[in-house]
Amino acid sequence: MQPGTKRARFCSTIIALLFLIGYSVDATWKRREDKTKCPKVKGIRNFDISEFLGSWYIVQYYASSEEALAYRCMRAELSISPESTEVTMNFTYSFTDDPINEQLVGNITWKIPSPELPAHWVHAEYPYEGVYNTYVLDSDYKSWALLMHCAEQSKTPRYLSSFIMSREPSLGTNVISYLREKLPRYDIDLEYMFPMDQNQCNKTEISEMDMLIPPSVIARRNNAARKHPLKRKHRRV
Repeated sequence: MQPGTKRARFCSTIIALLFLIGYSVDATWKRREDKTKCPKVKGIRNFDISEFLGSWYIVQYYASSEEALAYRCMRAELSISPESTEVTMNFTYSFTDDPINEQLVGNITWKIPSPELPAHWVHAEYPYEGVYNTYVLDSDYKSWALLMHCAEQSKTPRYLSSFIMSREPSLGTNVISYLREKLPRYDIDLEYMFPMDQNQCNKTEISEMDMLIPPSVIARRNNAARKHPLKRKHRRV
């Protein structure tokens, strides 16, 4: 065998070994990713928050603490303080197993920590212990938007949630696919990104069926204020 051939094979072997080592290190790093910390996220560039305000339908919903969709008819109204330092989301929703489809209300307020980054908001309400970031990942303002939330608490796995939002009750399949593709990089499992039913969202007239509501549903409705989607107690997943 010629010396040049030996050197070529040796170099090829070294390159292959380096590739395998690099792959192994990368795989190990991914396995050891700190699941207590929020991923690094960049909100939409050149974000115009004034165009983003107003009414939205939540058409798909994800939360890392939930393996089934508990809500339907979720809608949001976004506003900003006169000083342009706080964003408030008032929203309505129903539980999927509520036979009278009672419309519940909730709200959450965020501060805008940096005027240069208006697509990044931080939870402003004191009862929440920890860091709660919200990012506007993308939006065309007129039709669709993608929000991501990440919460950190000490000694607890991070909590991730996401909304695909629309100005209308439904959104085109191609747009939904486009927005969903942005989420796996932030460790969001699309298997649990559920469509939000926006049909027949008016409250059903109270009738004799109220007498048949299970006690568990009544208890859930009575406790709805502390269990609404963005203020749930986070559990390990």
